[in-house]
Amino acid sequence: MRVHEVMTQRVQAIAPTATLSEAAALMREHRIHHLLVLEGKSLRGVLSSRDLLGRPAGDVASAMSAKVVSVAPGTTVRQAANLLRGRTLGCVPVLDGGRPVGMLTVSDLLELVGRGADRGVAESTRWTLRGRGPRRRAGAPRSELFRDRSRGRPRRGS
Repeated sequence: MRVHEVMTQRVQAIAPTATLSEAAALMREHRIHHLLVLEGKSLRGVLSSRDLLGRPAGDVASAMSAKVVSVAPGTTVRQAANLLRGRTLGCVPVLDGGRPVGMLTVSDLLELVGRGADRGVAESTRWTLRGRGPRRRAGAPRSELFRDRSRGRPRRGS
């Protein structure tokens, strides 16, 4: 599955010269947590609701994240999810030829997981951990952990 299949296409944007109160009002109005910061048609940064915390006044350029990690529409969802997880990001802009075409958020990925949650893992592909049982007590001899409970002697192959 590719990013363009699950991304949010109608993305809200704001100018870097706008005030933080205008950005907060835009987020509340559309019930979103991320805004693309665009100057003309080029991406300058991303402003998240976390960036607004503790900043009563100022402009968007002073609070936005300027180092933007982005993905292409053809990127796999798995690669994008690993990118979000590895960098602890809440969203990544989707750029096609340097032009923003959407945004992939953690909410988009959770929605995808929720829709596919009814598919279970086949029984034959589940991993099992042999020999995993209760941990041995501190100070107990190792042989005691592998005793055959019915006969009181060590099990064969242990």
